[in-house]
Amino acid sequence: MSEGSDGIFEADVFARNCSSREALQNATSRWGILALAALAEDDYRFNALRRRVDGVSERMLSQTLQTLERDGMVVRTVRGSIPPKVEYSLTPLGREVATHLTSLIELVESSLPDVVAARERHDAKPA
Repeated sequence: MSEGSDGIFEADVFARNCSSREALQNATSRWGILALAALAEDDYRFNALRRRVDGVSERMLSQTLQTLERDGMVVRTVRGSIPPKVEYSLTPLGREVATHLTSLIELVESSLPDVVAARERHDAKPA
């Protein structure tokens, strides 16, 4: 990402050192996309989110949420109860990104029969 003469940042995801590439990688990582999609459904406490994103380890979910929080897509809110309750939700940016990712997920899910058929054709080819 470079700063133009007018002070506005110009992102180029194809440029090696552009910060937009890192943000895109974080949002579309194996667990990032699922965490954002789940948080688009509702706000979650950590363990409830972990149950929703089946298969993610506690450590990976924690790292993913910290990364998405750093990128401004997720907000971590500590409720002042005893014991303290921590809840995760999307920021306006996170909600916008999650909307697009959810559309991608829906497209892939609806195309699953085609994907399975393509895999079977590919796997049936001689090596």
